[in-house]
Amino acid sequence: MRKRFLSIVSSNPPENLSPLSQFFSIPTDSDHFPEKIVSTSNVSEKTPLEAQSTEPRRIPSQNEVLDTLLLHKADPRSALVFFKKVERQRGFLKTVDVLCLLLQILASSPDTHKDAKYLLNNYVFGDSAPSAKVLVEHLVECAGRYGFELSDSRVFNYLLNSYARANKITDAVECFRTMLEHGVLPWVPIVNILLTAMVRRNMADNVRQLYDEMGERELYGDCYTLHILMRACLKGGRFADAWKYFEDGVGRGLKLDAAAYSIVIQAVCRVPDLNLACTLLKKMKELGWVPSEGTYVAVIGACVRQGNFVEALRLKDEMVSNGVPMNVVVATSLIKGHCMQGDVNSALRMFDEVVEAGVTPNVSIFSVLIDWCSKIGNVDKANELYTRMKLVGLQPTVFIVNFLLKGFRKKNLLENAYTLLDEAVENGIASVVTYNIVLLWLCELGKVNEACNLWDKMIGKGITPSLVSYNHMILGHCKAGCMDDAYNVMNDIIKTGLKPNVITYTILMEGFSKKGDCDRASDVFDQMVAADVVPTDYTFNTIMKGLCKVGRLSEAKDKLNTFIEQGFIPTSMTYNCIINGFVKEGAIDSAESAYREMCENGISPNVITCTSLINGFFKSNKIDLALKMYDDMKNKDLELDITAYSALIDGFCKMQDMENASKIFSELLEAGLTPNTIVYNSMISGFRNVNNMEAALNLHKEMINSKIPCDIQIYTSLIGGLLKEGKLSFALDLYSEMLSMGIVPDIVMYTVLINGLCNRGQLEKAGKILKEMDGNSITPTVLLYNTLIAVHFKEGNLQEAFRLHDEMLDKGLVPDDTTYDILVNGKVKRSYAPIGA
Repeated sequence: MRKRFLSIVSSNPPENLSPLSQFFSIPTDSDHFPEKIVSTSNVSEKTPLEAQSTEPRRIPSQNEVLDTLLLHKADPRSALVFFKKVERQRGFLKTVDVLCLLLQILASSPDTHKDAKYLLNNYVFGDSAPSAKVLVEHLVECAGRYGFELSDSRVFNYLLNSYARANKITDAVECFRTMLEHGVLPWVPIVNILLTAMVRRNMADNVRQLYDEMGERELYGDCYTLHILMRACLKGGRFADAWKYFEDGVGRGLKLDAAAYSIVIQAVCRVPDLNLACTLLKKMKELGWVPSEGTYVAVIGACVRQGNFVEALRLKDEMVSNGVPMNVVVATSLIKGHCMQGDVNSALRMFDEVVEAGVTPNVSIFSVLIDWCSKIGNVDKANELYTRMKLVGLQPTVFIVNFLLKGFRKKNLLENAYTLLDEAVENGIASVVTYNIVLLWLCELGKVNEACNLWDKMIGKGITPSLVSYNHMILGHCKAGCMDDAYNVMNDIIKTGLKPNVITYTILMEGFSKKGDCDRASDVFDQMVAADVVPTDYTFNTIMKGLCKVGRLSEAKDKLNTFIEQGFIPTSMTYNCIINGFVKEGAIDSAESAYREMCENGISPNVITCTSLINGFFKSNKIDLALKMYDDMKNKDLELDITAYSALIDGFCKMQDMENASKIFSELLEAGLTPNTIVYNSMISGFRNVNNMEAALNLHKEMINSKIPCDIQIYTSLIGGLLKEGKLSFALDLYSEMLSMGIVPDIVMYTVLINGLCNRGQLEKAGKILKEMDGNSITPTVLLYNTLIAVHFKEGNLQEAFRLHDEMLDKGLVPDDTTYDILVNGKVKRSYAPIGA
């Protein structure tokens, strides 16, 4: 066991000892100095017989010990020998005064410095000792009483060093401050030891405070002190303070080293101040120092975070050319930088390069690559990387699993997602967030039953659903139109002790609104307000949108005024709902009024606002106003989107103004936008209506070449137009093309085909189309039967005409006046649907 400096106090201590004497005997007034101290050198050597005498030896008093030590002041070694001899005497009380005098004597000679340190270490490591402040003050008093120079602060610094190395930081700080109070200057190396110990104990704020106290006495330390201060700032997140200390050191003319530059560069990179970091790096190189690996790592990382990727790559090349090898941290930063630049392929190439160069990839690199490959839809590569990291013995984290799940969701690879989820569950890394990704996916797809099954599995694995989990389930039930089930889930939230948030209530409101049940949506809104949940702008707009959707526009306006009184500030989305509602109702004047109110309230119309009004103006045949709105959009630098161009093109096409429609179509292309199926639909229908099938077919070819999907409406327009021109073969070829693309004909397509075939006398083919309808479970309309009956009656096929009449009845169709007029009076009226309708 470690020998304690202090011996156990005698069982019969003097009654007049102060409380401090429980640890060390403190001299009292009753102590007296002897007239003469007998030197141990004058004591005659005892014979063996005398040595065996049982007579107890007299224990010297404290003053006798002090006087004897003073006699040996010039001979520290003999003073130590005397002390050890006295110390061994039973019942001897070591006082603080004795210790302080001995320490001062030992510190006065280089030969006994180690002995002084040894005594202090034993003293500090022991448990029976007065406070650091008391001991320092006794040392100061001792120096004054016995003529030791305080300027020789060795013993004080030995004490400070002992406290710091014993990890008694509180005592060390107290010792440090008491030394400063008495003008005893700590040695810089000892201060550095203390400050380092404090940094290790996460006392960064105390380090700065202690340094400030040093600064008040113009004791600033050396370059290593600066290192410690800046590291303390790094550890405490006070990055700007590190730069301040560095600047102060430069201003005082402190001689700095490479490490000081390295530390401050790391700090300013965290501020972040990339320009300053690069300036310091340049200065460091000008001074002839090669930046360390950590310095390059910090600056390259800062460059990536600040978006200066070119400089990051340049520094990487410089680092390698300076003999600092590529490391996994720099590789991760640069790979992430490529990804943030949108260049995932370059990131993958760099990954291959660094692996080939001998860098062992870690979880972080795989995490970055899997995340970004999933984000851009390159799920195959993300999955390959996931498999590769497992093969090299790296355990995927829950974050990596979640990244890959989101990638599978983007590509709708549900089976892959289930496999990955099962693996994550088996490995024990699946979290509630992992389950939430799949739950949301299933709910968005309308697979509520599957979502419920997954919910039960999650509960079975001991994972507690979060509020997000419940919100996803509410969304799923709302999408399925099961509003009672959705509402029950919200009640379950309350039962579990969770509190529904604004998202919970808003999803429910939106669900009720889409079902046209605005009253229930309003009830949910009132329930939310009663629960002290603050509505968002989207919540208010959901209520507004629901009312406008069902045509309750007057109520929507009243509701808006109420919301405004409650502090709601309407947005463009709010007025867009109202304006669009009026447009759908055909109330273009009310829509214009709402538009003016919007502008008067300082709310800037957006593209959606203008697009709704353009639609309304075309519907109301107010072409001039539509064109004026179009010009206003351009004058206000509103960037037209595909929907806005589509509204303009559709309006002109319906007016059969294909010149202006084509002009807008060209502007759309010049704006760098790609026409979608809706735009092509309007253009093709427009050219068909003006009997320009050549232009319509050319647009169809453009769609095929551009791989833009053609829908049933486009084929209906083209086939109807071709049949109208008598191009029967071409029309049937297009029909076959449509079927080969998996597009199922609807009643309108069948009507166009049969009508066109009948007009061209192709009754047999028309009959086949009718049978095809029956095979596809599509019931012909009365109008379609009238067309067929009329043509057969006209051709003299009376039996077939009456058979078709009976077939009508068998299908539950009720013949109209036109049917009987044909059959009874023999009148064939051209009352059937026009081709291409």
